[in-house]
Amino acid sequence: MSQVHPEGKQGGTVVAAERERPGVFLMTNTLETGGSERQFAVLAQGLDRSALDVHLGCLRNVGPLSDELEGLVEFPPCGSLVGWKSQKARLALSRHLRSKQIAVVNSFDFYANLMLIPAARWAGIPAIFGSHRQIGDLLSPAQFMAQRAAFHFCDRVICNSRSAADALRDRGGMAERKLVVIGNALPDALFEETAPAVRKSAGLLRVGMIARMNDPSKNHAGFLEMAARLATKYPGVEFLLAGDGPLRAGIEAQAALLGLGSKITFLGDRRDVSAVLASIDVSVLTSRTESLSNVILESMAAGIPVVAARVGGNPELVQDGVTGFLVPVNDEPAVADAVGKLMDHPELRRDFGTAARAVARERFSLRAITRQYEDLYFSVLEEKGRSPESRRVAIH
Repeated sequence: MSQVHPEGKQGGTVVAAERERPGVFLMTNTLETGGSERQFAVLAQGLDRSALDVHLGCLRNVGPLSDELEGLVEFPPCGSLVGWKSQKARLALSRHLRSKQIAVVNSFDFYANLMLIPAARWAGIPAIFGSHRQIGDLLSPAQFMAQRAAFHFCDRVICNSRSAADALRDRGGMAERKLVVIGNALPDALFEETAPAVRKSAGLLRVGMIARMNDPSKNHAGFLEMAARLATKYPGVEFLLAGDGPLRAGIEAQAALLGLGSKITFLGDRRDVSAVLASIDVSVLTSRTESLSNVILESMAAGIPVVAARVGGNPELVQDGVTGFLVPVNDEPAVADAVGKLMDHPELRRDFGTAARAVARERFSLRAITRQYEDLYFSVLEEKGRSPESRRVAIH
């Protein structure tokens, strides 16, 4: 923990308000617009700086989210997490943690887990937190076991859904006492009214999907199949796809083959998610795997009903028949039927959206989630005898 310097004394009394804050180091892989990266940025900006001295790091400082954050320090593994260059990076990271008198470290994704956790152990950091923000089926068996080995050196592993925690316990054999479930945080701005990115017109209904186009598991193909079914039934429907990536050309080619033509708009990578959501009436997520979807949460905050596959943590968010509809995975006719029901019944869209926003505000507001992180950090520091006496005043 940071020590109070002599110049912090006034009249014989130590003024410790500034130096008592435990140093916290957060680390992500890159600053792209994926779910883990966005949560890293949200937490980095939302943690209480009057209670915590927050420091930030990454493996590669690339991606648009970098513009939102200051003080990022890069520790590149130079192409491999197991080579000697990555070991040099871990040693540099370990020295950095000691120099900044860090008391808490928290990695936010697979690559950051494998970089930060060993470095923190070498540095003697008292409170070490890893993250498991997916179900695990996107990792190879070797990756899953490597991450499981790293988690052995953590005090806790933070999972963003109960489904992710269960997978780590059942498949990875991790003790339940070591797992903590904390959902994704929603910035306050996501609950505000926003001008649409694409102007709405009377009599027009829009169905949208927001997802990066970098992995087939997002199942854009399923969304397009659903869109083709609805396009023949509803002349006034349009479709928006927000996101970009190496699969975009193939997705655009499939849309053309299905005859969607002017009925579908590709918006590319967007950072104004609220404005995109303000442009649509129904939010669809056809992913084959999810832990806790930021897009579903952001749709809920915007008051937009959601149709999603019943996979992973989606049932922890979407209350079927209350805030949206859950459908079987890879069942495009079921997706089309659910979306069609919402298109046919405007009162259902309104009621689902109202209920969804209330749930999002109660369970996933930025303050609610950051409070859980802060309390977790301090509770583990207390276990180690390292928590400052004044911390409850600072946080609460």
